[in-house]
Amino acid sequence: MKEQVQFVRLVGQERRAGESLSSISKHWQHGKERFMVISPHDDDAVLGAGLLIQLAQQEEVPVYIIIVTDGSMGYCSFDEKESIAKIRQQETFEAYESLGVPRENIIWLGYPDCQINNYRGRSKNDTGEKLEIKGFKGLQNSFTYYLREINPTQCFLPTCNDLHPDHRIVYDEFLISVFHACGDIWPELGAPLSKVPYIHEAAVYCDFSSPPTLRITTPESYLDKKLKAISFFRSQKQISSLIENVRSCGAQEYIKSIMFNLYEPKKYYDIFEDNKAS
Repeated sequence: MKEQVQFVRLVGQERRAGESLSSISKHWQHGKERFMVISPHDDDAVLGAGLLIQLAQQEEVPVYIIIVTDGSMGYCSFDEKESIAKIRQQETFEAYESLGVPRENIIWLGYPDCQINNYRGRSKNDTGEKLEIKGFKGLQNSFTYYLREINPTQCFLPTCNDLHPDHRIVYDEFLISVFHACGDIWPELGAPLSKVPYIHEAAVYCDFSSPPTLRITTPESYLDKKLKAISFFRSQKQISSLIENVRSCGAQEYIKSIMFNLYEPKKYYDIFEDNKAS
């Protein structure tokens, strides 16, 4: 019996199963879906969502990969210390192109690796850095610009539970940027999004903070392709343990939906009332 792709989504008490993303997504926008995968480092997107990237494109959904950092702190030999950023950029193109992502959809932001805490928010580019977009720099500036430029329907990024500080910073800065991108602030960065994209987490280093809501299962050939894509990051000797984790998990990935719970004072009113029967 031929092994098939299977998606299982949990929505509250409901369990939805199907052979395509569109079959289990009631909000699916046929012909308009566009995915954005935020990758703090070049290899994070394939580690956490290499199967998803393949399957989305099979459903004719364009996939955009946003690489946040330049990889300059990822050297594993003295010989590559000065050239590692350029090496990793080439490895990145090879990896994601092998999964079918066009080079023009692989966006390299170039923020200094392990220094992105210095680039929180948005500020005027008074120092002439190459990180400028419309006269400003900063993670919120970049994320807001590309959210409006690409107008994704769904976004995926590593869980905030990951150990790496870059992952946690990117998580926080991206979520507030979604808020910015949907509003009228900073009009030079493009027109506001007409609809908030659906946001999801993928796991790279650490477990989810609460159970995931989507399981993806594929034939082994998809896993082989994912592992091959990871192998293009040849310069990253320390990635071997993560590769083994991917291999041992098998041809499955888990994704968690993020809910935005905006403050509504009225929902707290009743808990302060004296509802005891007299």
